[in-house]
Amino acid sequence: MSSPNDYKAEVQPRIADVPGEAWDACANPDPSCFDPFVSHAFLKALEDAGAVGGRTGWTPRHLVLKKSGAEEVIACAPCYAKTHSQGEYVFDHAWADAFARAGGDYYPKLQIAVPFTPVPGRRLLVNPTLGSEDGEALLAAAAAQLVERSDLSGVHITFLSEGEWARLGARGFLQRMDQQFHWANAGYATFDDYLGSLASRKRKTMRKEREQAVSGLTIEWRRGNEITEADWDAFFTFYMQTGSRKWGRPYLNRRFFSLLGASAVGDRCLLMLAKNGTQPIAGSFHLVGGDCLYGRYWGATEHRPFLHFEMCYYQAIDYCIQNRIARAEAGAQGEHKIARGYLPSRTYSAHYIADPALRRAVAEYLTRERAYVEAACEELAEYAPFRKGAPPDQA
Repeated sequence: MSSPNDYKAEVQPRIADVPGEAWDACANPDPSCFDPFVSHAFLKALEDAGAVGGRTGWTPRHLVLKKSGAEEVIACAPCYAKTHSQGEYVFDHAWADAFARAGGDYYPKLQIAVPFTPVPGRRLLVNPTLGSEDGEALLAAAAAQLVERSDLSGVHITFLSEGEWARLGARGFLQRMDQQFHWANAGYATFDDYLGSLASRKRKTMRKEREQAVSGLTIEWRRGNEITEADWDAFFTFYMQTGSRKWGRPYLNRRFFSLLGASAVGDRCLLMLAKNGTQPIAGSFHLVGGDCLYGRYWGATEHRPFLHFEMCYYQAIDYCIQNRIARAEAGAQGEHKIARGYLPSRTYSAHYIADPALRRAVAEYLTRERAYVEAACEELAEYAPFRKGAPPDQA
């Protein structure tokens, strides 16, 4: 392994101060598995729109690794000083409350994550010329040092890859596990081909749901420069409807969507609109990765039975089949996704907590929680809608 003395770690308060080409060489060195969420363009759109920074409680503190005496970025991580635990989808409110009752200050903390985005992927981004394990170790050490020499209570790396999770666990980070529900494309030629893989009762139910959802409506797919500002206006109305109900105050603003659409990853934006005549009444927003369709947000101004399932799950499956995309992810939570063919998939986070007493207590809790999640994944997989022998293995 390289010596830490060969490298220097810097904290950048704006991602705009990190060259986009250098960041992306670390974040997405392989175009075939491109992750739009850790791209320079996506993170910059969040900052430029004001969705993070300012008084949002997400203060950018991006870690950048360079060779000593050089300016080339060879590893990086999207980092934020957090004054709350909102918008993370890995819930640590109980840890914060317990620490506060014991007289400690849980906030601020350091979050290595993509804000408002429960999408699994790499978080310690290393240029292949350095070597992933060397770079990960150096970034993790730099994050821990930042905590030790500041008023931060710990480092929380959320929705990281399973490999990163295992290696950080070996380096003393606490390991947490949860689950989402993902759909796998088993080489289906058409949506009817996919339906043929389901048990008879599930197949009939899905057909009825789709018929009721789209009755009297037309569905349009628009990607990249096909999306107009009027389309973004309509979708943002839908997003606000859903976000206001679920969170009280949606995390993203209207400007973010325009900035993202005009960015280097704009061609990966996919908007699905349901129209009653010429009037959009519902929409879902997705991003296309290298081998995955990521479902992010949805909303509607009219209530239609099963329209949520259609716009978020069935249309995503149909798009993957038609475009030969390997899988679809539909965000956090939602056991109702199992009946639509989205199977349990484990997600991971790693935590470095500075206070020894809190660290011991959290470690004991996570041992029990991991066992529960493993059992829940196994149990829920039994409810998959596929015929015996038909479902893809997503565990």
